[in-house]
Amino acid sequence: QVQLVESGGGLVQAGDSLRLSCAASGRTFSSYVMGWYRQAPGKEREFVAAISGSGRTYYSDSVKGRFTISRDNAKNTAYLQMNNLKTEDTAIYYCNADRGTIDPAVFGSWGQGTQVTVSS
Repeated sequence: QVQLVESGGGLVQAGDSLRLSCAASGRTFSSYVMGWYRQAPGKEREFVAAISGSGRTYYSDSVKGRFTISRDNAKNTAYLQMNNLKTEDTAIYYCNADRGTIDPAVFGSWGQGTQVTVSS
């Protein structure tokens, strides 16, 4: 099972940018669909973005146009570039690695999460 470690979270002001990283163990990184999810206080975990091994990307409507997901298969790392951050983006952000199952949130592997706090 792949091990995931997120980094890059922090406290920023509205309108600022952050880049999250997700470093994965193992030698088959390119075969995984990498995703980012987030969970705000008192809310359920929600999908943010995903990228296939070939680079096809998917975004939630709430972040489309502001966030960009990418991956570097040579470095076993996925990224989430977050621009024009809003207070409602405040959450713990989790990285997910999935082999293309029907439900990555259930069958995928998770990192420990990284806190993103956006102040007004």
